[in-house]
Amino acid sequence: MKKIIVLLMVTCLVLPFVQDANAFGKKKKKKMPTEQTTLVRPPVKKTDPYAELLKGAKTVKGDFITLHNVKGKIFFEMPVKYFNREMLLASTMTASNNSMFCLNGFKSKDPMHIKFVMIDSTIYMCDVNTSATFDEKEAVRMEKVKKLNFLDPMRRKFKREAYNTDSTAVVFDASVLFNGGEPALAPIESQSSGLLQVSVTPKTDLTIVGEMKAFDDNIMVKSTFSYDYSMRIMMFDLGNGPLTIEATRTLLLLPEEKMRPRISDSRIGIFLTDKQYISNEEDGLQNYTLANRWRLEPKDMEAWKRGELVEPIKPIVYYIDDAFPELWRKAAKEGTLRWNKAFEKIGFKNVIQVRDFPKDDPEFDPDNLKYSCIRYVPSYTANAMGPSWVDPTTGEIINASVIVYNDVIKLNNQWRFVQTAQIDPSVRGKKLPDDIVYETLAYVIGHEVGHTLGLMHNMAASAAYPVDSLRSASFTQKYGTTPSIMDYARFNYVAQPEDKGVKLTPPDLGVYDEYAIKWLYCPIPEAVTPKDEIPTLESWIDEKVGDPCFRYGRQQLDARYDPSALEEDLGDDPIKAGNYGIKNLKYILSHLNEWIQDDPTAEHKAGLCKAIADQYVRYVNNVVMNVGGIYLNDVKEGTPGKKHQVVSKAVQKESLKWALKQFRNLSWLDNKELTSQFPLDMPLSLLTGNKLSVSILNSVMNVYAANVVADSKYSVEEYFDDLYLGVWDAALTGRKLTLHEKQLQRQVLALAIATIEQATSANAGARQKGFVSEVYAPSVGDICLYGLDETGIISRYQDIFQRIEDEYGRGYVAQNMKLTDYGKGYGWQQALPVQAVADFETYFYKMGSKLTVMLSTRMNSLPVEDRPHYQKILFAIQKLSKK
Repeated sequence: MKKIIVLLMVTCLVLPFVQDANAFGKKKKKKMPTEQTTLVRPPVKKTDPYAELLKGAKTVKGDFITLHNVKGKIFFEMPVKYFNREMLLASTMTASNNSMFCLNGFKSKDPMHIKFVMIDSTIYMCDVNTSATFDEKEAVRMEKVKKLNFLDPMRRKFKREAYNTDSTAVVFDASVLFNGGEPALAPIESQSSGLLQVSVTPKTDLTIVGEMKAFDDNIMVKSTFSYDYSMRIMMFDLGNGPLTIEATRTLLLLPEEKMRPRISDSRIGIFLTDKQYISNEEDGLQNYTLANRWRLEPKDMEAWKRGELVEPIKPIVYYIDDAFPELWRKAAKEGTLRWNKAFEKIGFKNVIQVRDFPKDDPEFDPDNLKYSCIRYVPSYTANAMGPSWVDPTTGEIINASVIVYNDVIKLNNQWRFVQTAQIDPSVRGKKLPDDIVYETLAYVIGHEVGHTLGLMHNMAASAAYPVDSLRSASFTQKYGTTPSIMDYARFNYVAQPEDKGVKLTPPDLGVYDEYAIKWLYCPIPEAVTPKDEIPTLESWIDEKVGDPCFRYGRQQLDARYDPSALEEDLGDDPIKAGNYGIKNLKYILSHLNEWIQDDPTAEHKAGLCKAIADQYVRYVNNVVMNVGGIYLNDVKEGTPGKKHQVVSKAVQKESLKWALKQFRNLSWLDNKELTSQFPLDMPLSLLTGNKLSVSILNSVMNVYAANVVADSKYSVEEYFDDLYLGVWDAALTGRKLTLHEKQLQRQVLALAIATIEQATSANAGARQKGFVSEVYAPSVGDICLYGLDETGIISRYQDIFQRIEDEYGRGYVAQNMKLTDYGKGYGWQQALPVQAVADFETYFYKMGSKLTVMLSTRMNSLPVEDRPHYQKILFAIQKLSKK
């Protein structure tokens, strides 16, 4: 009987085995189990979800997040205390089979600024909304405003799978962040807009989640992704095939105690973080920007106040890639450490530190967001770049990379040869000697490190020095070629062969560079808030107003008006600098066969000839920018200077006259002794003449703009009169035409016809493809001449992009390749829509009328061999006038 009672009790407790609990209360015949057939269930063991979930996991433990890999799935074990903390989630390219798509150490997208929030059993990954700021006096009201209007948007959700054993951490499946499921972390994506069309199809079955590491404030996971890709530039196929990319994802915990931000000033060139300010003191939301900078604080503030040199609490450390050749690595270290001189002038020592990639440190990984590195990329791109990434709350720079492409050495070689071979025998060869390689690479890397410290390009710097000072040994040895290495002022092309002891390179650091570092990093301990710093910061800039060495000139991409803020120029007088430079180019070209010996295919000589022609175009373009030029300055009320100041009438007239005279003798570019060794091609003089004519004729747009918005004394009518005198000088004086003057005259005629036909057509409002239709955005030639495309794609496929521009008009490539989106600074000067209101056809009609009368009356007195050319022009004008 006892056995039956026990059996009944067990059966009642174990409900899953009971089909009808009321059956035991019914009188029903049923065979009771015997002692031999009695079922006894073992005691139930309590399951451990944490242990069950992570059974067999590969685990790496960290003080921040512990990572578990369970059969390819990545689980976060995140301590509860880190929920609602701000973090950066970044994806860094690590390796690939195609360097066109993968730059080692580069982040193709800005890190995600996120936080994790747990509500009930769900974890949400949210973007942190930091755009709005407000006066601390209104904190109570504004906190409510922020909650209602500036939420942190939810991006993803995760299921809470388990707590750890002591319930201090939560486990959830975060695989989507590492297996390609999060688009914001994708190392590459299909691109169908613009001219460059890249199609990538992921091979999801080939995605591999690999090495994991966990540390005290970050975790990292490496993943490998495979694709099929194809790449086109419009109708031009650039190739297709398999693509494999390894990427490193880092989740970095940001400090709770934020760096005090520094509010920017548009009179100094710093990369920026955008903000909005909400306050009752102003009508409407106020947009402002924070300066991007590293967190630099003295270890001993009192010693710093006494004027002693002190070390920072946290130095800025760069790691040098062990893939560099030894000479390059040494140059990289020197170019990086030179910035310590600027920091020493504001009381810091050992701010910049440079270390080799550690060989025996298991924690080090160059693609971890914790480490800033100088990386080597074997690529055709002849360039280098220095991007950085920030905490969007404050603008604090968290990580930076200097990317040095292999073929920057080729660019250095050409620069040094075409700009300094007239005076420096050591560069007169196919390869640069080691000391010159070292010197030029140190400059290039020093420039890029400047970017990683927060400094933008300052294209006005090189215009500060008088041209003749660049021929002075004492001046150049002290100041170099420019007040800032953040300008594109390369080497001393002004120096003449007879000048002795002249320094040919930029300085290690210029006075502007030291001034910018002071403004950006010098502590202001008496200030409590960012606003408290403003009077001191403004006073530092006010002290330098009027001194051209400290003037900041924005790089001009979307529109180009300021002749003093250009790439690749030297000195304060482009005509004088151009005359010196052209004289040197002719000297170098005449000795090219003598200086370059070991070149059996003549490929190197051909490249140098093209580089000489390109350098010549830069000299002429620098002068042409005076025509209709407007000096642009950010001027604070109460300090000297004008925001817009037009180049004087005399300088504009002289510049146009000088540029047009170049067409009388371009044949010096066609050295037949050299070109006979090259593959069959059009003469360089004709190719160069075409570039120059486009540049000169486009200047009419700036002339018109200067008259409309800046009260120019040089009218559009005077410009056309001077253009007429310069272009048709040979006919007016009875002089024999040169081949290149004929080329220019044909271009003027074509532009006049296109302008008049477009103005008189039924479709007059449509955008024309002629010279002046898209003058402001840089041309393909300009992009390559001035290094405006840091990707190198346009330079590599220049012929294709040039064909597209020939079809669709100047500026089409720049706009569609998004070049004008580069940089996070104060924005670009927008192009003025003068074409919509300018009546250029009136002036071309007038020129045509004058030309008709002149040619009709002088035809018989013009050189016999030129008459067919002039008759053709006269016929075209008369035909146009009959329409």
